[in-house]
Amino acid sequence: MRVAVVGHVEWVEFARVERMPEAGAIVHALDTWEEPAGGGAVAAVQLARLAGSCLFLTALGDDELGHRAKSGLEELGVRVEAAWRLEPQRRAFVHVDEDGERTITVIGDRLGPRGSDALPWTELDGCDAVYFTAGDARALEAARDARVLVASVRGKATLAAAGVPLDFLVASSVDEGERYEPGDFEPPPRLVVKTAGSAGGSLVSADGTEIGWEAAPLRAPLIDAYGAGDSFAAGLTFGLAEGRTPADALEVAARCGAACLTGRGPYEGQLRRA
Repeated sequence: MRVAVVGHVEWVEFARVERMPEAGAIVHALDTWEEPAGGGAVAAVQLARLAGSCLFLTALGDDELGHRAKSGLEELGVRVEAAWRLEPQRRAFVHVDEDGERTITVIGDRLGPRGSDALPWTELDGCDAVYFTAGDARALEAARDARVLVASVRGKATLAAAGVPLDFLVASSVDEGERYEPGDFEPPPRLVVKTAGSAGGSLVSADGTEIGWEAAPLRAPLIDAYGAGDSFAAGLTFGLAEGRTPADALEVAARCGAACLTGRGPYEGQLRRA
């Protein structure tokens, strides 16, 4: 199986706290750590753990954090091919409260690969599935050479400008920043997955037909919500790469999302293929 991700990375500092601080308040961190994350990175690690390998085409700041991000993802089993940028590596700070909810502050612009970057774009031709989170129109066109193309709605500006047909779009019915409405871009995705957290979600076809699906049960206590949505998207991409039906691929996706919730940070709880 050949799978890949075209997308972005954030260097993330995490702090576990009893509660989110109110304006003007001070809270003490119970635990802190840092690692490469962000939608593209988390999905690439989850795909590597399911498929055995994953090609990740990205862009990174040519600074200490950018190089630490590349080596950190390689240690997690991802093959990282990066275009180096003069801009600082994008960062984020994440509070995780006692209920496992994450609150994110992002620092810097999202760095995505460009089709003109000297990256192995031809390797996407014939991939079983590619997941796209960030990049320009030419990068998206290269990703379309895969048998199945899944995209995150977070790349909406590129998706709208490129006019590249998508097989699946991953959006949200609860997060205002990840909504999709018919007409947002043309041609419309063949299928849209709208997640709703613990309520499951829905699968909507281009003709408006909608079916619901349920979230997978947690096999351990909920610890940390960071990365669950990106692990879900990776599970969906993997299931489609295997040739599963959309309904069966969503079952894999739901299990990946639920597993991620049970670990510290995005990687500790991620599902691994036996």
